Amino acid sequence: MDVVVAVDAGTTGVRAVAVDGAGRLAGWAYRELTQHFPQPGWVEHDPEEISAAVGATLAELHAALDDAGTTIAAVGVTNQRETAVAWDRRTGRPRHRAVVWQDRRTAARCDELRDAGHLPLVRDATGLVLDPYFTATKLEWMLGPGGVQADAGLAVGTVDTWVVRHLTGGAVHVTDPSNACRTLLYDLRTRAWSPELCELFGVPEATLPEVRPSSGRYGVTAEGCGLPAGIPVSGIGGDQQAALFGQACLTPGMVKHTYGTGGFALLNVGEERPAVVEGLLTTVAWQLTEGGPTTYAYEGAVFTMGAAVQWLRDGLGLISSSDEVEALARSVPDSGGVVVVPAFSGLGSPWWDPWARGTVVGLTRGVGRAHLARAVLEAMAFSTRDVVEAMARSAGREVLELRVDGGAAVNDLLLQLQADQLQVPVVRPTVTESTALGAAFLAGLAEGFWGSTADVAEAWSPERTFLPATSAGSAAGAHQTWLRAVERSGSWIRQP
Repeated sequence: MDVVVAVDAGTTGVRAVAVDGAGRLAGWAYRELTQHFPQPGWVEHDPEEISAAVGATLAELHAALDDAGTTIAAVGVTNQRETAVAWDRRTGRPRHRAVVWQDRRTAARCDELRDAGHLPLVRDATGLVLDPYFTATKLEWMLGPGGVQADAGLAVGTVDTWVVRHLTGGAVHVTDPSNACRTLLYDLRTRAWSPELCELFGVPEATLPEVRPSSGRYGVTAEGCGLPAGIPVSGIGGDQQAALFGQACLTPGMVKHTYGTGGFALLNVGEERPAVVEGLLTTVAWQLTEGGPTTYAYEGAVFTMGAAVQWLRDGLGLISSSDEVEALARSVPDSGGVVVVPAFSGLGSPWWDPWARGTVVGLTRGVGRAHLARAVLEAMAFSTRDVVEAMARSAGREVLELRVDGGAAVNDLLLQLQADQLQVPVVRPTVTESTALGAAFLAGLAEGFWGSTADVAEAWSPERTFLPATSAGSAAGAHQTWLRAVERSGSWIRQP
C-alpha cells in the first residue's frame, strides 16, 4: 500500500489528503462549506453538505491516486471538534443543522449553570469550563422544547462521528477520547461518558457514540462514500490533537500552535492527568491502544485567528484575497498605534469571556488599511503569546520552541512577530497540513503503515525557523498595550 488518506472536516471546508510513508503529501482535494448565520452569534453547518463534501473530495483524490497506480492502506478522520450534530440512526438524515463550535447561543445558559453552582463539577470532571464553545449546551438547546426529539432513533455526536458514519455506511457510531473530552459529557477521571453530566445537560447517554482509542480499526469503507469499499477506517483525532500528533510533539513539554479559523496551542503534558488550572483547558491528546495509556495536553483556545483576516477581506474589503494580507501589512513599519482585538465570538483562553466583542483602539486620522492589516497579524501573535505563556506556567515547563501550522503559517511576517513576542524559535514544518498529517499517522499506525511513534517523529521535518529579532523589553511593551485593549473588549454585551 502506498498512502494513507486523511479526511479533514474543518470549519470552513473539507479536505482529503493523501500521505506517503515519508510523511509527504501525495495529493489532496478540497470543498468549501457554507456558513449559516441564522441570528447574530449563531453559526450552523448543513451535515448533509459535510457528507457531500467528504464524498466529493475523496472521489476526486481517489481518481488521481488510481490514475497514478497508488493504493490506499487506511483512512483517518480529523474534524472541527465541539460542533454538535444530531441525526436519525435509522435513516441517516440530520434532525437539525449542526451547531458549530463558534456558536454563542447558549451563553446565557452557561451563566445559569455557573450561577447554580455546577462549575466545580464540570471543571473537575472534564477539565473544561462552562462556555458555549463546548458541545453539551448545544445539544441541550437542540433537545429543548420544540426541538429534536430524544426518541429511540436519535444519534448525536461531533463531526468525526458523523463523518465515520458516512464512510462506513452507517455501520459505526464511534468517537475517540480527543473528541469526547470536548463535549462537557466525558469524565477524564473515569475516561468514560458521565451519567451525572448527561443528566445535567439532558443528553441521553444512549444517543452518544462509543468511545474507542484514537488509533485502531473502527470499520471499513462502504460503497458510495467516495472511496472503494473495504478500506480500513482506523484513526480519529480532534483537529488540534491531531495537529499535535502531526507535529510530532510526542514528548512532554513540546508545544504546537495552529493558526486556523481560530488559534489553538497545545502543550504535551504526558500520561498523568494534570491539575485543572484557571484560564486553560485540560484535554486528552490521544490514546493509541485499547486499555493503553492516555496522553494529556493543556490547551489554549483563541476563537478568532484566520477569521480576522477573512473579516479584512469580506467584511471591510481591504484585501481581495487572504494571501494579500502579508504584503499589505509589510508596507508599514508598525501598526501606527492601532490595536485590534478580534473577539468576534467572545474571548477564549485565558480570559473565557463569551460577552466580549471585537474592539479597535488607537485610531488616528493617519491610520490606513495597512495599519489595520498589521494590527490583525499582531493580534494573532499577542493572543498566541497569552496562551503559550499560561500553559508553560501551569505545566512548570520552559517552552524552548513553538511548532506552527495551519493556513496562516505560510505568513512569514506573522511568524516573525510570533518569535519576537515569545522570544523563542518558531518552527514551520515542511508539511503545514499538520491536522491531516496527524489523522493519517493515527490511522497508519493502526494498520502498520508506520511501525511506531519513532517512525512518526522521523517523518516530520522543519522547513524554516524564525528567530527573535527584537528585544524582550520591546516585545513586552507592545504586549502590555495589547492587554489594555483586551480589557476594554471584555463583557461588552453582557446584560445589566
